[in-house]
Amino acid sequence: MLSRRDMLKGSLAAAAIGATASTVFVPLHANAKAPLTGTQVPGYYRLIVGDVEITALSDGTGQFPLADLYLNTSHEHARTALANAFQGTPTFTSVNAYLLNFGDRLVLLDAGSGDFLGPQLGKLPANIRASGYKPEQIDDIVLTHIHTDHSGGLILNGKAIYPNAMVHAPKREVDYWLDPANKETAAEGNKKYFDEAALATSPYIDADRFKTFDDNTSPLPGLINSTLRPGHTPGHSALWFESKGEKFVHWGDITHGDVIQFDEPGVSIVFDVDPDMAIITREAAFAEAVAEKYLVAGAHIAFPGIGHVREDSTLYDWVPMNYRADV
Repeated sequence: MLSRRDMLKGSLAAAAIGATASTVFVPLHANAKAPLTGTQVPGYYRLIVGDVEITALSDGTGQFPLADLYLNTSHEHARTALANAFQGTPTFTSVNAYLLNFGDRLVLLDAGSGDFLGPQLGKLPANIRASGYKPEQIDDIVLTHIHTDHSGGLILNGKAIYPNAMVHAPKREVDYWLDPANKETAAEGNKKYFDEAALATSPYIDADRFKTFDDNTSPLPGLINSTLRPGHTPGHSALWFESKGEKFVHWGDITHGDVIQFDEPGVSIVFDVDPDMAIITREAAFAEAVAEKYLVAGAHIAFPGIGHVREDSTLYDWVPMNYRADV
């Protein structure tokens, strides 16, 4: 007499035979040939800090010869350091901005480059839309400084992209970049930055939608604070807020990339208006970020550019924020 165990064994054997037989007659291959899509996913990443929703936004990634642009180091050393971090020369370099939703106010920190720096960049408006927002919903834009990759995206074809936004910029920046006398004394290669600053800001100035803020003050009281971090430009400022005991600091251009300058804060870059002051500022910004352990957002750190700074055996280290699928 067959036991239940024998019957079960028989059933399993029959199932196995059936499965084996079915593979003989059913094709196992598929025609997977397809053209390359050639596009990247939309460049946004969302997180919550306290009660504030932050949307990190990519303006794109430009290829810059960083190794040849750093100062106070050799090109060879910079190339080797980048190569050891699996980054080539030229180096893919992010341009990031951050959209803050305070519930009753939508604030953009920096505005990207617009159409000033070529087709690899200028993607900020498209990524704002992809993230679920629209440029016309933005109430305020606060600039860390007025270099073209932070202010050029205020306009497209000479017209304001953000028709309802008030633009806020550090007063030192406005006094420097919008003064024709400073352009006259600037190095020939830097004169274009003055022209681009005037083009990017003029539609907002003409529409009376442009304000300045003083050193270490709040461009948006109760929402956004500023800390003067000069050197890269005269009025370069970190922008920050606190909510429920958490602090978020967009430090702008304290670093260019996330390799060289953390290990070697004394390395500056040709874009610095005052390289010596930029070094002093960078060391202060690193020390504060380590001491306070707050979230840092960097304009030119690999997207989304958010993480922490810690000390290590070679001075400092960048620690990217761990990816989270939930907001």
